Amino acid sequence: MAVGLILKNFSSKTSSTPSPPPLSAAKPSVSEWWRTVSLYTDQTGANVSRSILIAGEYTDSAYSHGTGLTRLTIQQVIASAVKSAPFPVDHKNGIYLILTSQDVTMQDFCRAVCGFHYFTFPSMVGYTLPYAWVGNSGKQCPEVCAYPFAVPGYMGGGGPGALKSPNGDVGVDGMISVIGHELAELSSNPLVNAWYAGEDPTAPTEIGDLCEGLYGTGGGGGYIGQVMRDRQGKTFNMNGRRGRKFLVQWIWSPVLKACSGPNALD
Repeated sequence: MAVGLILKNFSSKTSSTPSPPPLSAAKPSVSEWWRTVSLYTDQTGANVSRSILIAGEYTDSAYSHGTGLTRLTIQQVIASAVKSAPFPVDHKNGIYLILTSQDVTMQDFCRAVCGFHYFTFPSMVGYTLPYAWVGNSGKQCPEVCAYPFAVPGYMGGGGPGALKSPNGDVGVDGMISVIGHELAELSSNPLVNAWYAGEDPTAPTEIGDLCEGLYGTGGGGGYIGQVMRDRQGKTFNMNGRRGRKFLVQWIWSPVLKACSGPNALD
């Protein structure tokens, strides 16, 4: 299946609003996972939306900003998208997701981050827009950013070994969990001044960070927790539309005061 369709399937199913029966996902579902994010509120007491809609897309197949990006030049990529006619601009209700292919490098990618979120500078983009970036690690560092579908060499002689990815694409399946992580944090801390743990807002511990590496009940200490496998041995913990499956990390619940996911056994 095309990479874009896999990503769209995941993104479209973050909505918790009812779908027609043919499109409804089996449980545990991505939309159930997103309900935890919707428990967070802003300073007015309004909850994070339970629905995400893809309002527009922009593809830069010509690599107009090169194949080596930085945290600053990524804003130029966003500026190009905003100026393309017409790309929706909604600084109040919109969030912007930048996805790069496996031949694009990013500052600190693989070494310190698999994705990140921040906001644009009006001097560069014309608006203050919350955004997240996630890269495809398939050829660069799958053992770092697509774990547990690839494992570091030092783990080769012991442990459970790499798990079979649910959609047959290690790089893209790794991106899915990072996208979930960043969307959750972008929604609960869009301008890096809202929900986070710790004392330093410049290095916040957010709702995805608190549950890094946890995908099921009993997880911790390098063990991802209890997840499911289909008849082909593909590993997943939640369902999307049309039988699509995903493995997405849990996130911190403000109600339970613990990491939570729709596949929890307790």
